[in-house]
Amino acid sequence: MEDILYYEINNFKTSFGVYIPKVYVYYQVFGQPLGTAPVVIINHAFTGNSQVAGGKGWWGQAVGKDKVIDTKKYTVLCFNIPGNGFGSLELNVLHNYQHWAASDIAEIFNQTITEYLKISKIFALVGCSLGGGIAWEMVVQAPSLFEHLVAISSDWKSTDWIIGNCLLQEQILNNSNNPLHDARLHAMLCYRSPQSLKMKFERTTNITQQLYNVESWLLHHGEKLHKRFTLSAYKLMNQLVKTIDISKGRQDFYTAIEPVQSHISIIATDSDLYFVPQENKETADELRKIGKKVDYYEIHSIHGHDAFLIEHQQLEVFLKNIFG
Repeated sequence: MEDILYYEINNFKTSFGVYIPKVYVYYQVFGQPLGTAPVVIINHAFTGNSQVAGGKGWWGQAVGKDKVIDTKKYTVLCFNIPGNGFGSLELNVLHNYQHWAASDIAEIFNQTITEYLKISKIFALVGCSLGGGIAWEMVVQAPSLFEHLVAISSDWKSTDWIIGNCLLQEQILNNSNNPLHDARLHAMLCYRSPQSLKMKFERTTNITQQLYNVESWLLHHGEKLHKRFTLSAYKLMNQLVKTIDISKGRQDFYTAIEPVQSHISIIATDSDLYFVPQENKETADELRKIGKKVDYYEIHSIHGHDAFLIEHQQLEVFLKNIFG
């Protein structure tokens, strides 16, 4: 596994006006050394991490030698969202999740890129799910830094549907006797679709456990996350999803996006029940109206939000338009 590096930020002021004495930004670099090739930044999803490539990489189908994001051609940089606890690093913990918003993470990432790593131009910023929301915030804060924005299964704002689901998650996290496990059960239903579960299980049962197989599957995912994630990290990630909004502190979406110079590629999934495709289509239409460079792609799948991790062949076709 590539070394986990870090940058220390002192006295960071969040958008809620709270000063954090120290924030540690952990990251990994894959492929070509920094300064020798075009840089691709990949923002991970809710329970993801900086291990984007390699044997245990969560996106190894897309990132690596001779993959569509080819590490023989690019320098791939992936940050851990501060507080996600990756690598069991004691310093990678943030408490008081209510003090944080997605825009704060974007500011921290941009500061690390420009002030610490001294990178003046990024070829592409790719964000998946929550990571896509943070990516939208990053390009608005640094409108000339990124040549391409690739927003996958995400949105520039949290819709009422997202905010409502985040409230339910927060209630589970703060009131359940088994909060991580139980919150994950609900989240998995948001990440798939009724058609996906029907195809996978067909109402079959696990005779040994005396459960429907869909129940057994959900309980397995709850237990699996409980073993590898922390409660403080989950509460923070949920808060970040709820607070995605590039228009906050600005007049509106148009004011926020007007200075952005990036070519924007939006990739949605037709069955996504979480970041729904209609919102993304409307965003693409609005961007075209104001003369922005934008492409809209749609994955056709029954697998819902998680299709970007399942439908690799479709996604690769879209990504080749950017990465060659």
